[in-house]
Amino acid sequence: MSRIDETLPFIPVRFAVLAVSDTRSLDTDKSGQTLADRIVAAGHELVERAIVPDDVEEIRAIVSCWIAEPTIDAIITTGGTGFTGRDVTPEAIEPLFEKRMEGFSAVFHRISYDKIGTSTVQSRATAGLANATFIFVIPGSTGACKDAFDGIIAPQFDYRHQPCNFVEIMPRLDEHLKRGKLRA
Repeated sequence: MSRIDETLPFIPVRFAVLAVSDTRSLDTDKSGQTLADRIVAAGHELVERAIVPDDVEEIRAIVSCWIAEPTIDAIITTGGTGFTGRDVTPEAIEPLFEKRMEGFSAVFHRISYDKIGTSTVQSRATAGLANATFIFVIPGSTGACKDAFDGIIAPQFDYRHQPCNFVEIMPRLDEHLKRGKLRA
């Protein structure tokens, strides 16, 4: 069972939050604000926050810039994970993944099912790793943001979380890149 090892230090992580919406602005974006508030309340740093329309190229462009930025460890996007014609966030971001995080979707849907039942199947939440940066693609509702952050992201980005967490593996995420540079 998971637990917090209070003998270990808390290590803050640097996050970016991207809201995907055709109708919201930063002032009216409740989901992005919910994530930003939770990131800071958990003791992490919010490095970037932006909003873009539901457009594959615009979404991919900002996420590509952020994964190239060494001051960003994790990106959370909110919105655009449904089935309507404008919901294109997974299509924009999944091609960037070097490694998929299959368990994220499974656990997210389990948590979501307990709250909204079978309606959880309408979400295409996904996650992965690109250029040593964690990327989480979650629905645009504040409830989904709370579920994903509180139930999965916050515990995994707490170095004290046992038996394992993302923070402890972060220094090794780019090993394949370093090996390639050493051989060249």
